[in-house]
Amino acid sequence: MVIRENAMKRQLLVVTARILSMFALIGSTYAQTAASSPTTQKEAQMTQRASGPFDVKLNPLPTYNQEDKTLGRMSIDKQFHGDLDGTSKGEMLAAARAGYVAIEKVTGTLKGRTGTFILQHSATMTNGTPHLSIIVVPDSGTGQLTGLAGKMKIMIAADGKHSYEFDYTLLDIQ
Repeated sequence: MVIRENAMKRQLLVVTARILSMFALIGSTYAQTAASSPTTQKEAQMTQRASGPFDVKLNPLPTYNQEDKTLGRMSIDKQFHGDLDGTSKGEMLAAARAGYVAIEKVTGTLKGRTGTFILQHSATMTNGTPHLSIIVVPDSGTGQLTGLAGKMKIMIAADGKHSYEFDYTLLDIQ
């Protein structure tokens, strides 16, 4: 039993390495516009940009189908700095080096406004070309971030340091 558990742990580490390789290849080449929903409140007229560095920690988690070694599951823990100051926790599902989906809940302060929101990731790699979309889940903002909509772009420098650019709109609730 111990030998099988060690083999499963090694497989999770292999999947983790593949996912990290995918992140490194993705670099700074992705974004998708967030869908806007009608609202009765006055919306902000201008898209704002927040940016800064962040730290990320990915840890392998047991997969539902432990017989299929092409699938992986990981926890996500981030610490955002800069215009977005806060943390996030989430989970990622990955298929070898070809794609991943993830959901993470962000808790913090965005340019002086405090609350939470949820980010949804969807990424694929086709013939070495990455495609990544990270959007705010509609109506997921709370507190002073109620009405938040937007898209996030992640950049990974050659030295492995991560940073973000977050283009967003926020309802004018005043």
